[in-house]
Amino acid sequence: MFSFLVSFVASALLTLLVIKEVRLHGRALDTDFHGVQKVHAHSVARIGGLSIFLAVGLSACISVWRVPAMTTWMLSLMACSACAFIGGIVEDYTGRVSAARRLILTMLAALLGYYLLDARIDRIDWVADAWPLPYIWLTLPLTVLAVAGIANAINIIDGFNGLASVVTICMLLSLGYVALQVNDMFVLVAALMVAGATAGFLIWNYPVGLIFLGDGGAYFIGFMLGELALLLVMRNPQVSTWYAALLLIYPAFETLFSVYRRMFIRGKSPAMPDGIHLHSLIFRRVVQWAVGRRDARALMRRNSLTSPYLWMFSLMAVIPATVFWSHTWVLMLFCCLFVISYVWLYVRIVRFKAPRWMIRHKRN
Repeated sequence: MFSFLVSFVASALLTLLVIKEVRLHGRALDTDFHGVQKVHAHSVARIGGLSIFLAVGLSACISVWRVPAMTTWMLSLMACSACAFIGGIVEDYTGRVSAARRLILTMLAALLGYYLLDARIDRIDWVADAWPLPYIWLTLPLTVLAVAGIANAINIIDGFNGLASVVTICMLLSLGYVALQVNDMFVLVAALMVAGATAGFLIWNYPVGLIFLGDGGAYFIGFMLGELALLLVMRNPQVSTWYAALLLIYPAFETLFSVYRRMFIRGKSPAMPDGIHLHSLIFRRVVQWAVGRRDARALMRRNSLTSPYLWMFSLMAVIPATVFWSHTWVLMLFCCLFVISYVWLYVRIVRFKAPRWMIRHKRN
């Protein structure tokens, strides 16, 4: 817990500094209120990832000082994550780094992790056995795509105050819990560091968004989440590979479903942003029943009320993954149930038939 507390305090103070010190914002102010994915009504700095990255770096230095045996692992992890972070933070400041370039940098980070940390997908568990993946031509691209895909997925779900932050904190705490069960101290410490830094940022991001995570924060947290999940599973054969699949299924399936929807249903590029992600639909068609849709104050309330729906939805995967981390067939079953639940819920909301438990009626 020491690593969590250090990261939390450092991140909270650094985030406050960023909010108060206008010069740190530079051009990194989100002033576009009319984009398809924009749901705020005032200018907000989008460089929250800077304070998170610095807080994790500080906590990593302290962890290395306290446990010198983790030096190589920790420095390698920070070096890899810096590649993913740089592309995002430069985009936050300049707006000139395309999504493709950010993805390439994140893939480079995963490639470095493959060689520096030996973070690679070398097996896939099945009900009664495990399928080994001994060939580099198979494991290398699979690993790079998986880690980069999770980083990009976290960026996709970062659409409302506190949404991506709380979802990733829950996932990181789950990683820490399972790492403790299998005595993997490196993954435990690293997961708590990132969770603490994200929690320190969260107190300024929710319910009122005084600062945004930004691309830098989303790519950094997403990369760390994907890399640590991969390391935990592959370093500890007793942890099922389906644990990582179920743990990360909400952002991962949201991304895959978005690609399918854009390419095959709408006939557009999968990189083209739109406003019909699951969280966007809940914002527009469910939460508006509670607070209306007219003024900026109502917009802010709808923003903050949307995230808890998705927090609860993501816990449908995180909780069973944490409880059944070594039971492959149970994890596979919950993966199927989550996918079915996601598609059912999405279709119901699209057809204006949201489940009654999700609808809050307006107050008179």
